[in-house]
Amino acid sequence: MSSPSAETREWLETDGLGGFASGTVAGIRTRRYHALLVVATTPPTGRVALVKGADVFVETASGRVALSSQRYVPDVVAPDARGFLERFTTDPWPTWTFQLPDGARIVHELFVPEGLPAVALAWRVHGDATAARLTMRPFVAGVDFHALLREDGERRLASTLADDGVVWRPDPALPAIVARANGTWAAEPFWYRQFLYTEERARGLDHTEDLASPGVFTWDLARGEAVCILGAERDGAPLPLAGGADACLRNLRSSERARRTAFPSRLHRAADAYLVRRGPGRSVIAGYPWFADWGRDAFIALRGLYLATGRLDDARDVLLTWSGALSDGMLPNRFSDQGEPPEYHSVDAALWYVIAVHDLLARTEVAADEHARLTGAVAAILDGYARGARHGIHLDADGLLAAGEPGLQLTWMDARVGDRVITPRVGKPVEVQALWLNALHLASGASSRWAPILTRARASFAARFWNPATGCLHDVVDVDHRPGTADGAVRPNQILAVGGLPLALLEDERARSVVDVVETRLWTPLGLRSLAPGEPGYAPHYRGGVAERDGTYHQGTAWPWLLGPFVDAWLRVHGDSAERRREARERFLAPLLAHLDEAGLGHVSEVADAEAPHTPGGCPFQAWSVGEALRIAARLRG
Repeated sequence: MSSPSAETREWLETDGLGGFASGTVAGIRTRRYHALLVVATTPPTGRVALVKGADVFVETASGRVALSSQRYVPDVVAPDARGFLERFTTDPWPTWTFQLPDGARIVHELFVPEGLPAVALAWRVHGDATAARLTMRPFVAGVDFHALLREDGERRLASTLADDGVVWRPDPALPAIVARANGTWAAEPFWYRQFLYTEERARGLDHTEDLASPGVFTWDLARGEAVCILGAERDGAPLPLAGGADACLRNLRSSERARRTAFPSRLHRAADAYLVRRGPGRSVIAGYPWFADWGRDAFIALRGLYLATGRLDDARDVLLTWSGALSDGMLPNRFSDQGEPPEYHSVDAALWYVIAVHDLLARTEVAADEHARLTGAVAAILDGYARGARHGIHLDADGLLAAGEPGLQLTWMDARVGDRVITPRVGKPVEVQALWLNALHLASGASSRWAPILTRARASFAARFWNPATGCLHDVVDVDHRPGTADGAVRPNQILAVGGLPLALLEDERARSVVDVVETRLWTPLGLRSLAPGEPGYAPHYRGGVAERDGTYHQGTAWPWLLGPFVDAWLRVHGDSAERRREARERFLAPLLAHLDEAGLGHVSEVADAEAPHTPGGCPFQAWSVGEALRIAARLRG
């Protein structure tokens, strides 16, 4: 367990409110986001890191052994428990087994209960350890979860005793932390300085932090299991946990075990992590640890996370929640973590919403008032786009949808470095047309207004987008709104004209040619490259500082979510037979499932390097990556 992979494999526990706990198998915190208690003060946003970690030791007759590991500047690990770590599993939650020199074992469990801003911690001894003393020294923060703490005085070190445990209030503006334990507490305030976070360093970001420790918990493991439940006050009230620490753990462990074992697969359980509350409704976190709920990501992801898995009520609730965010036919692509106004800077988020609503209503009936809200939102989107929306979005005379202004990035390829937009794609991007034509197709059943526009748009698409030089589709036509121009860069966006949406825009030889080109030039075991090798600007690796990473984000970097529409398209042109589905499972789905043990355990990463060995990168727990993996799996089951 002391292998380097123990520091690159990460676990995640979520509370359904936007809060979470996360870390590495090795126990070393390598990101600023690795923490025991991150809570959402305005679910699912306003997230703050309250407890970052802890130093844990056990003392037996054979000596003192560390059960935690910390890395400090310049690059020193102390204490270091890696040599004692025998086993780790995430089933049903993160559990570490440590082998002590005297032959005894310590089992440490950690889980976050659904619906509570809390984390449960437990340690128990297995084997002959008649005298085992466990100590835990928590590291308290109390900062925005994107921030790093610097030593700032005595306030964060204070602790008080209350009826329900020990209370820390590192920042008066944030919820207090309540620790409920079945051990003894001793106030021993101390600052720990210059923790080193290697993932932040590799990303070219600030990477050191100081943390406050108010004191130490102590347990005698010979008397039974050591229990500590860390939670945040909600609205000034303590957590609704009846009884002492032992009873709380027993009840939480029982309910969480029953809930988690009900999921039919690891991916199904992973899907649950992204569903969060937003006000009285539901939303979808785009990814952990740093994303909030983003529109485009939510609507792509829920087709797999909740529609393909039969969680239709959850999908309905998400779509109803987002229907209230419409503005001039647009849906926001991003809600801020700090409460600023939503950002309406996406041309495709609203179109993906139309697709998701169609998929939901095709699978289930909803109440009449909810049906009216969903279909009303769809109608408002089409009306707004046809009339003309923000950022140059408008229906053009050829029936296609034009969008974009200088300095803006409206499609999913939205990276920028400073004021420079890396992939502006102003004009008529190919996947936007696929989504627009699909929206017109679906809306034609409710209104005859859209049929002639659809007919005109389909003819324009067929005439304008085919690129005989590459045997596939242009990525953008009317580039920068200049009629007759085209960007012929080979990118994966064209796959949505063949698969992944209800209406395919290409048939026969052209459809087959597009799929062949995409498979030959863009497919990798962990997703489709965002740009083909050999194209100007192609980047084989996603690494370096912020500017370097953002500059390569869509310039070759592979994206797992694109495997969903690719597999749909591949089956469409090769034949949707049992034999072809079996072949697709082996070639395209199996590598993705193998990845569940590589980075974010049980989940699928945001991106991967374009070239072998396709090292995963970006966000290790990504909603649309997991969603499309689930959708592919369901599709290949027939």
